[in-house]
Amino acid sequence: MGSFSIWHWLIVLVIVMLVFGTKKLGNIGSDLGKAVKGFKDGVKGEEDKTAERSAIDVEAKEKKS
Repeated sequence: MGSFSIWHWLIVLVIVMLVFGTKKLGNIGSDLGKAVKGFKDGVKGEEDKTAERSAIDVEAKEKKS
């Protein structure tokens, strides 16, 4: 029982599609895509906030001097 061939994976895919249906699988894919996009936006937003904070700190130090 080494690795599975392409035929094994195709049979598994057909069984999964019969059990869940294509519409439900599409919804799961859509939800997963939205979650990944939200995560990326959150990470990008944190990077922007970090850059914004460091810029404010630099400006405050320059004004004190």
